[in-house]
Amino acid sequence: MGKKKKVGSAGRFGARYGKRIRDLIAGVEKIQRQKHMCPKCSMPYVRRVAAGIWVCKKCGAKFAGRAYKPKGEK
Repeated sequence: MGKKKKVGSAGRFGARYGKRIRDLIAGVEKIQRQKHMCPKCSMPYVRRVAAGIWVCKKCGAKFAGRAYKPKGEK
């Protein structure tokens, strides 16, 4: 089963767990999967490797941050 249009990545849960929970998960996953700004080279190439571990694809800087977004992001 693929992703659903309305719920995005939370479409994998189908009709389980309730709409509110699925919406919260979809929002968090959308934030964590986007590209973020690197604190060293200031380029938008930072991706999440694991929970709290971020790496810049351009300069290779690896740093710790929050679980779903880097420290400086709001």
